[in-house]
Amino acid sequence: MREVLEGSMAVARTVARCRPGVVCAYPISPQTHIVEALSVMARTGELADCEYVNVESEFSAMSVSIGASAAGSRAYTATASQGLLYMAEAVYNAAGMGLPIVMTVANRAIGAPINIWNDHSDAMAMRDSGWLQLFAADNQEAADLHVIAFAAAEELGMPAMVCMDGFVLTHASDVVELATAEQIDAFLPPYRPTQALDIDHPTTIGTMAGPESFTETKYLQHLRFLDAAEVIEAWSDRFRQEFGREAGGLVARYHPDTLDRDREAPPADPEDLTVVAMGSVIGTLQAALAPLRADGVPVRLVGISAFRPFPERALRAALGGSRHVVVIDRALELGSGGVLTGCVGRALAGTRSRIHSVVAGLGGRPILEASLRDAVMRARAGGMRSLEFLDLKQGGVPVPRVGATEVAR
Repeated sequence: MREVLEGSMAVARTVARCRPGVVCAYPISPQTHIVEALSVMARTGELADCEYVNVESEFSAMSVSIGASAAGSRAYTATASQGLLYMAEAVYNAAGMGLPIVMTVANRAIGAPINIWNDHSDAMAMRDSGWLQLFAADNQEAADLHVIAFAAAEELGMPAMVCMDGFVLTHASDVVELATAEQIDAFLPPYRPTQALDIDHPTTIGTMAGPESFTETKYLQHLRFLDAAEVIEAWSDRFRQEFGREAGGLVARYHPDTLDRDREAPPADPEDLTVVAMGSVIGTLQAALAPLRADGVPVRLVGISAFRPFPERALRAALGGSRHVVVIDRALELGSGGVLTGCVGRALAGTRSRIHSVVAGLGGRPILEASLRDAVMRARAGGMRSLEFLDLKQGGVPVPRVGATEVAR
């Protein structure tokens, strides 16, 4: 049944229907509404057979999640921004131990200066932690991705983050169609841990590894990550077949005429300009690019659905050798450029594509349709530098010294 729900509530209801055994909670904006809703469900019995644990910090939230998962329970938590950084040590430990915890990250800028609004700097800070990272373009996908995340994480034996843009999605109400508990029960296998602590059969996980074995453990973790792309695609395909809508996958193609998501959309033509983006800015781009398409401008749109593992092969296929690729980046690698742009550049190494990095919306600054259209047209005309900051206020901002990375706007 389709209904109007706040994004946080849509996620909370879907997580509850995935039947976690333990939910660990510490509030931090903008994810607080998710764990608040789950606490009400746990109290009323809607979230049954689940231990809801209030903890004193984000580090504790991940530590309890690790203990719960290691003991054989399906574990869930949520966080954002500085909260994710505070639990960083435990985030790495969860991945190294191979524990399939699922965590919602309500993406928010990292300070200082203090900023509670949306960009992707928090998730990007954890991009090499060993977690799957799935990014939602809208609230429907934010809810659906949690079902796929539990399934993929538990098959692979690795944790998964579902990233949804803070406030833009978490606090926005939209029409969604949630999977029922019965549908999720049929889709998501009961949790059968591949490792579980047992007092009758004592074992140790997360042990010390010296120089003689540390490289090999990381290599095995790397190999498992290479398997993850195929597993995510398989669960996303099954989700589409069973629920009749798209969610997840590695790369989202958008039809050149309608700009709707369409897995059958042909790859871009070499003469096209293709915009690559991730998260809720996809919706803004659909609106921004529609007038250009109507005027005959050959511009395409490709979304990154799985940032980790990064879908290099799928992205190359979707871009089809586009002459110009404009990457809309929501996080900055200081002194270099956009974080997403760096990954796209590696994927396109050796091709004829010219890549333009557009850093936009840092700290929640509005990303305007007109500004996006202007950037696209300048890139197509050859008038865009390799790195630009969208709608940068020039007053009082120094010009980069000679030889520094080119910056404009």
